[in-house]
Amino acid sequence: TAYLVLIVALAFLLGVMAVIPIGGADMPVVISLMNSYSGLAACAAGFAINNMILIVAGALVGASGIILTQIMCKAMNRSLANVLFSGFGAVSSSDEKIEGEVKAITHEDAYYVLEAASSVVIVPGYGMAVAQAQHALKELMELLEARGVDVKFAIHPVAGRMPGHMNVLLAEADIPYDRVLEMDEVNPEFATCDVALVVGANDVVNPAAKTDSSSPIYGMPILEASKARQVYFIKRSMRPGYSGVDNLLFYQDNCSLIFGDAKDVCEGLAAALKGGAH
Repeated sequence: TAYLVLIVALAFLLGVMAVIPIGGADMPVVISLMNSYSGLAACAAGFAINNMILIVAGALVGASGIILTQIMCKAMNRSLANVLFSGFGAVSSSDEKIEGEVKAITHEDAYYVLEAASSVVIVPGYGMAVAQAQHALKELMELLEARGVDVKFAIHPVAGRMPGHMNVLLAEADIPYDRVLEMDEVNPEFATCDVALVVGANDVVNPAAKTDSSSPIYGMPILEASKARQVYFIKRSMRPGYSGVDNLLFYQDNCSLIFGDAKDVCEGLAAALKGGAH
């Protein structure tokens, strides 16, 4: 019993010490890796009690978890060793001076531009998932398409908690698969679209990843929403994303922030499109 308690205590300590140095932006990668570890632990338990089902199930979970982890690392343009041992993102700092001012508007103001747009790209993020705004986005998409607007959804590989998170939520709202595009497919579209509507995403559209070599997220491929003619950013507050760094997109001339719950804002936009701005 004493040895068992000691092993549990050491395992707990190892778990805590392993994740403390990991930066906020890397936490989804670590969550995926921990899922893989849980599968390996189950596999080892299967060998210990001679249970073939537990061995196979644990091996499958462990293998799929590490594959998912590698996919996420590739999406962030970094190696797993860099995520685990470099202390990447532990201190979020940037040498780039932020210029410009944040422009806040209401959804009624955004309605007038959306009404006149010919193409809209929607970028969902973890804020959409928290607010459960996918059904409101589906209604908004249908209303825009009824006005002849071309609507697409842009998905970053690490948007949300893990790859596929946004795809699952959009599928839950019955948004057609052909409207949902991955990062490499949709990035060329931003330069020609009228409006990029960012719903609760943050780091995955931050231009600092391309322009600021001192930024913790420098080198991570991003959705190039900043290239759209107009960017509307739905966000609860000015708080940064997982990485803990300011989003330079907030300060661009073509970006306006709509503060509020993502579901409420999207429902407000849909209501405005239904009956006019009033």
